[in-house]
Amino acid sequence: MSSNIIFMGTPDFAIPALKEINKYFKLSCVISQSAKKAKRGHNILKSPVQNFAEQNKLIIKTPTRIEDEYNYLKELNIDLAIVVAYGQIIPSKILKLSKNGFINIHASLLPKWRGAAPIQRSIMSGENITGITIMKIEKELDSGPILLSKSIKSGNLTFGQLEKSLSELGSKVIVDCINKVLSGTAEYTPQNKIGVSYAKKITKLDEKIDWNENAENIIFKINALNPKPGAYFDYKNEKIKVYSAKISDLTSRKPGMIIDSKKIIISCKDRSIEILELQRSGKKIQLKENFILGFKFDEQI
Repeated sequence: MSSNIIFMGTPDFAIPALKEINKYFKLSCVISQSAKKAKRGHNILKSPVQNFAEQNKLIIKTPTRIEDEYNYLKELNIDLAIVVAYGQIIPSKILKLSKNGFINIHASLLPKWRGAAPIQRSIMSGENITGITIMKIEKELDSGPILLSKSIKSGNLTFGQLEKSLSELGSKVIVDCINKVLSGTAEYTPQNKIGVSYAKKITKLDEKIDWNENAENIIFKINALNPKPGAYFDYKNEKIKVYSAKISDLTSRKPGMIIDSKKIIISCKDRSIEILELQRSGKKIQLKENFILGFKFDEQI
């Protein structure tokens, strides 16, 4: 017996799950956030999910607000909705339209790191284990009962690397979860009320490196913001982005002092770090060996 299933998602993170679901189920509709104007020029940038849907001839809707599709979704007589990084809060009246609810792939081990930036916040906190949670969406943010959790080692990974691993992990279990929900065999567990934390959206303040922090925390920040938006520091009125660094053996001095300009070793609160990959404004990302051929650090940051 066929089921009316819809998929809601927007970024690359959602693509592996969408691909896997599309292999085994006929989707009634795919919903993604509306296309955005490019920062430069007048090009319109469709989301990765919209591009995938169009390439695979799936019905795609891109409303500015999901409420605008209420009547359409009501007529679909939805059996189940799968949500992966859609990017908008889904209101209660929409949630009520699915017989078996809306299930979500969330990129953390709930109840830890509810919210917008779980992967980045996990890396910034220096955690060695994270994972994905398949949960039913309820009114309160990421608070719904858990269908399944899967963990993964995350130490020393960048945001880009961990995001890819978690999206693939979610795609491997989502079809089995859908089958359980549709067959009535899914078992949900309420979230633990202890250990709840929230992953706030990354802001401009989060991106700036503070040399008064411990070296290890600075490296966590650099990894958490690689490849985007990138951690940075200001040098002679220019923003320098850092994409890779390691702890140096050189003794720390005054925070922000450049201890070795050729190796790009900079003093932090407790130790020093050696920058390995960096980028000037408007330029390409470079290994430090290439960067110092055309740029020289010669004073306190």
